[in-house]
Amino acid sequence: MDGWRAQYFPILADFVRNSGQSGRLETEPLRQQLSGVPIDDILEHHEESVKFLLSYADSEDRMTFVHRSLLFITELLLALRLPEAAAASDGMYAEHLLKVIHTPPIEEERPNKFETVLQHMDSGVALFDGAGNLRFLNVQMSRMLQAPRKSLIGSTLFQLFFHRNLRLPIRRMFLRMYKEMTLYRRFHGEFQDVNGRCLLVSISKMEELDGDYLVSVKDVSEYKQIEQSALQNDKLAMLGKIAAAIAHEIRNPLTSIRGFIQLLNPFLKEVGKEEYGRIILSEIDRANDIIFEFLNSSKPSDPMKQKVVVGMLLKETIMLSESEALMRGCELHCEVFDPDLTVAIDVKQVKQVLLNIVKNALDAISEVKEKRKGRIDICARREGKYALISIRDNGKGMERAILNRLFDPFFTTKEAGTGLGLSVSSRIICNHGGTIEVDSTVNEGTEFMIYLPFAEGKE
Repeated sequence: MDGWRAQYFPILADFVRNSGQSGRLETEPLRQQLSGVPIDDILEHHEESVKFLLSYADSEDRMTFVHRSLLFITELLLALRLPEAAAASDGMYAEHLLKVIHTPPIEEERPNKFETVLQHMDSGVALFDGAGNLRFLNVQMSRMLQAPRKSLIGSTLFQLFFHRNLRLPIRRMFLRMYKEMTLYRRFHGEFQDVNGRCLLVSISKMEELDGDYLVSVKDVSEYKQIEQSALQNDKLAMLGKIAAAIAHEIRNPLTSIRGFIQLLNPFLKEVGKEEYGRIILSEIDRANDIIFEFLNSSKPSDPMKQKVVVGMLLKETIMLSESEALMRGCELHCEVFDPDLTVAIDVKQVKQVLLNIVKNALDAISEVKEKRKGRIDICARREGKYALISIRDNGKGMERAILNRLFDPFFTTKEAGTGLGLSVSSRIICNHGGTIEVDSTVNEGTEFMIYLPFAEGKE
């Protein structure tokens, strides 16, 4: 490409977009290069440049762009041939000038289907010529840059570094890519913008495009999240296998220790230290319970189902929890809307779920900063083919970020928690063919909703 052709388009674009003001001072170097160039070549290149500009212009701006482009070429030709024009000695020049001035507005061309596909790809695409002028920009790239296409097309790379419509972080990204491109002649890397998006940027020089530079940008934030989640899941799976093996091996020596402590109980009683034996046994039992809970979360046993009236199940849950609730100053309320509501469940497992949720509700109520009466409402009713058991408290509630991870293994907000209680509960309900849902509002409370398949009749 001739030197004047490389400079012509960006100067014309800047002149047209800025009402013919900013481009006046930049036309002086262009006039020097156009000295001796045939007017026909100038007019032909001018018409091609105007067509390209109009392809990105809005319908209401097309007429304005045409008029400003006529003003540009008129002033440029007058500056080039001013002596001859003043003397009126160049009839050919006057003929060319009249032809340009009376040229009708270029009609808007309908893009073909291939251009339409390129414009609406999910990847941003831009094309720079060898002189560094931005020649093409699709819709997605415009969205990523957060700037209208018509304000960018025709800009040089240097102008993009200081473009008023581009935010500072984007301009810094341009500068970094330019530095690496000049060093390695090719660029492929990832950037993170101010919105936290991860952008994969690739720049390559393509001989098929007459040496132009193709820039492609793709938002890979979702792929990164999936990759991180998969990596985290692999780590958790490996950790779970190791921990399960360790937990299984720990149970054997604990069983031996418990047996020997029981044998030593008579001797401890003789010396008045039977309390030590009781404490040791209780701690061993607690350790065994933790190990059992962990192993159950890794491989829960199949439920041994039997038909149970939901009202009786909730009554037993209330009886087991009311002493602790009384000590914490919390009221328990139970209401069953259908006294014949029956489910087929493993009573031990489902009771474990209910007690775990009630205990969490008591903990949430205890952490409320405002002094208010704690209350837990447990109710049951039929909903379609399911029995719905709802447990609602007026505790501190949870934020959305915590709700999204509530049933993840090892996730806990408690200092002494294992992060397995709700994970095991979710697995138990799932094994019963039901679901468990939760809704919470900060400083208002939390509600767990357990759906279990309804069973006809009762034992």
